[in-house]
Amino acid sequence: MNPIFVAPIIDLISKGLDKWIPDPEAKARAQLDVARMVQDGEFKELETRMGAILQEAQSQHKYVALARPSFMYVFYFLIISMVVIAPVVGIFRPEAMELFFIYVGKGFAAIPEPLWWTFTSGYLGYGAYRTYEKKNGVAK
Repeated sequence: MNPIFVAPIIDLISKGLDKWIPDPEAKARAQLDVARMVQDGEFKELETRMGAILQEAQSQHKYVALARPSFMYVFYFLIISMVVIAPVVGIFRPEAMELFFIYVGKGFAAIPEPLWWTFTSGYLGYGAYRTYEKKNGVAK
């Protein structure tokens, strides 16, 4: 479950437990049960996601197996073009590069912050999992 939704739900349940269960010990047990249910749900969701990633990586179809890395290569190209290629071009055409960076800034500002966090967590998760695979000899 999305962490953005989990905290308000737990807060709402905790307030309800304060009203419905006067005994502090019983209330603590109920809160622990709620926390376990949330944690179990998150672990099941994580297990489902990891299973999908593993099946995609082990697929015999090259497009399926290479879809995630290809997506990352597109972003590598974009980053390199913004950081290396664009400034070199800017040496020869500074007026065009000024306009280019104004539009690029507007484009980045148009992307909502939760989408940046989603991309960042996916990117770091993918990198960490690939590192784990390679370190343990699981990767091909």
